[in-house]
Amino acid sequence: MLTTLVINKILLSKLFTYNIVFNFILSLLSIDCSVTLLHGSSTDIHPNATWKQNGLTVAGGNGQGNRTNQLSSPWGLYVDDDQTVYIADQQNRRIVEWKLGATNGQVVAGGNGHGSGAHQLSQPLNVIVDKEGNSLIICDSSNARVVRWPRRNGISGETIISNINSVGLTMDENESLYVVDNSKNQVRRYQRGESQGTVVAGGNGGGNRLDQLSNPHYVFVDRDHSVYVSERGNHRVIKWMEGAKQGIVVAGGHGQGNNLMQLSDPQGVIVDQLGTVTVADAGNHRIMRWLKGATQGSVIVGGKDRGEQSSQLNGPSGLSFDQHGNLYVVDCYNHRVQKFNIEFNG
Repeated sequence: MLTTLVINKILLSKLFTYNIVFNFILSLLSIDCSVTLLHGSSTDIHPNATWKQNGLTVAGGNGQGNRTNQLSSPWGLYVDDDQTVYIADQQNRRIVEWKLGATNGQVVAGGNGHGSGAHQLSQPLNVIVDKEGNSLIICDSSNARVVRWPRRNGISGETIISNINSVGLTMDENESLYVVDNSKNQVRRYQRGESQGTVVAGGNGGGNRLDQLSNPHYVFVDRDHSVYVSERGNHRVIKWMEGAKQGIVVAGGHGQGNNLMQLSDPQGVIVDQLGTVTVADAGNHRIMRWLKGATQGSVIVGGKDRGEQSSQLNGPSGLSFDQHGNLYVVDCYNHRVQKFNIEFNG
């Protein structure tokens, strides 16, 4: 009898320990999932991280054209968990999916010529994947709308936001959409099912004051719902905290130029968990990182004049990290997407 009680006590103790460990693992998994929803970096990137300087072409790179192995002035992109890349193929008026290792892409939205029909896109500039709705959400810029397109076997899209010069968008963990309205120099947040939205950055006319935006293009939202916007007109990246009446400059803002304090025509922007800003400095054909609170950035890729070598870029626009910290860059005027593998991550 005594032996049985001792054995049962040991078993209960082990079960209790296993339960604690299991719950701890679950908590870690839930944290990781919440990060991936933010369409940015889902891995911690060390402040001193470095990337290989020669990029690998993972989409396009076969000249400008409309074949399935070509792109034409691509703009935005989304990198999925399995490293499948979705590209807004601007001049071909389509969204193309390139799986890891593929030599050809597959058209998953548009590609039916110029027009405003439900089956068409006109100058699509950005795309994200809504996993909850198993759909693509697309900035259909020249048609002044945001459309939702089935992720698989879709033949037409549904307009979810109208009368908006949408050039950039992202989604937070609550499935709220943040859309850049370029012509109104503002960013609006749309909760699911909402058609009007709320201004969360800008909205005070075009200008260079801290409560204004000028030619905004890309947007990123962090876990605190702070909004980061790249402004081509002000050559800066500005952060608007939730509920703020004005922003804080976190990169650039010292006029157009090519020194380490400056940006020229900034485009894609990503912010990691440490507050480090990574931005496509399109006019300088380089990618820069600005540590939180820094007064100048550092060049991590490109910056070797415009060109088509594997170490060069020509008007980089969209960018993203995968779960390993590898960097993907839309090399717009080389009509390709380049992947720069992470080399050192602390």
